[in-house]
Amino acid sequence: MTKTVRIGSGLGFYGDSWEPVLASIQRGGVRYICSDHLAELTLAILQKDRQRDAALGYARDVVPMLVRLWPAMRERGVRFICNAGGLNPEGAAHALRVAFGTKSWKARIAVVTGDDVLPRLAAGGSGFTHLFNGAAVDTVRERLVFANAYLGARPIVDALAQGADIVITGRVADAALFLAPLVHELGWKLEGARDASDCNKLAQGLAVGHLLECSGQGSGGNFGSLQAWQAIPDLAHIGYPIAEVGDDGAAVITKAPGTGGRINFDTVRQQLLYEVHDPHAYLSPDVVLDMSTSTLSDLGDDRVRMTGASGRPRPEQLKVVAGFHDGHKAEVTWGFSWPDAWAKAQTAIAMVKSQLADRKVPHDELFVEYPGLSSAHGAMSPPAADLAELNEVWVRLVLRTHEKSAADGFGRLFPWMGLSGPAYTCGFHGLHNSGELLGIWPTLIDRASVEPNVRTEIIET
Repeated sequence: MTKTVRIGSGLGFYGDSWEPVLASIQRGGVRYICSDHLAELTLAILQKDRQRDAALGYARDVVPMLVRLWPAMRERGVRFICNAGGLNPEGAAHALRVAFGTKSWKARIAVVTGDDVLPRLAAGGSGFTHLFNGAAVDTVRERLVFANAYLGARPIVDALAQGADIVITGRVADAALFLAPLVHELGWKLEGARDASDCNKLAQGLAVGHLLECSGQGSGGNFGSLQAWQAIPDLAHIGYPIAEVGDDGAAVITKAPGTGGRINFDTVRQQLLYEVHDPHAYLSPDVVLDMSTSTLSDLGDDRVRMTGASGRPRPEQLKVVAGFHDGHKAEVTWGFSWPDAWAKAQTAIAMVKSQLADRKVPHDELFVEYPGLSSAHGAMSPPAADLAELNEVWVRLVLRTHEKSAADGFGRLFPWMGLSGPAYTCGFHGLHNSGELLGIWPTLIDRASVEPNVRTEIIET
């Protein structure tokens, strides 16, 4: 008899809603919830938190989320896996342990560490070139503030084997969060997988993870099809996707009964291709997925079957995301109304540029865009029929500079124009909105230099 495992999607990013997760636990029959809190730039946000308070650096939504979910999880034996540890998995586990302690709740919490590779990048030597433009890391080495390798499923599998109820990791590849419980439950071969049978199972598991890693986007949220998005029912009560996976890797994607959203061929295929540069070679730490061989079969009633993904042996290098100090920015948004809204905005922009030149304000760029007019699609935006007759125009100006004082002073260029510039009625926003910029440095590192340092520790509340 075929064994199956039922896995539910958790969050798709830091700040996502966890109410649909509760529906999956209570009505979806799931055994695992896998929650992805780390978008590509989230570590930069967490670094800013850590600079303010060394005890932070993790996705703080994980604590209230698990306080909300734990009673239902405990009652049904559901286990939880997340990468909310960010730059400080131990800090996240400690905060959760304190929160559970105040309620006298007992849980086994696993902490996965070892993804921090900043010492390697900062030490000097060759390698670690920019993944896309080939630039040498020497150009940013002195400004690096974090560097984390994307780990695979192995440490999570180990944590589950040790009986963890909750697994908190740092930077683990998104889909690996979902692959891990499949490897654990179904006995799939992970390390050393080279023949087609083993690699194809891992590829199916990785594809499942890719379909579930973005929460409601996998069940009709953010659906971009022209007009068809309007047929997605009850997005206010959307259900996050659930996968029922067999030991051969075949999977049925569905959602909890009584929830909104839609699971069908179109919503699933959109998510399958989301953020995929090469569908023939979707790289992960555990397997290289070829999704071009996959078959999606719409079974109706919010159920889609996925089979046929192909896999090749895992790469010998791991992806790294590093962050470095990259100057400062300040931004102000200013609105102008009819008559002559467009002309007023152009005059205001010219006045700002004139002040920057007169005062010799050091800056690399003054970025200008028009929210509601061209900010979404930039140069591809169709021109307004008659700019002179626009009812209102908002202009967003962003100063990029390596001088903090220049960013902090940008907002002071505007108030006087309230009485001495072109007439406006919509107001200023962001006169004191300045902040540090962190640049992102993607690169590769040999897995042999990372994995020996990965640790899985179990703590009990």
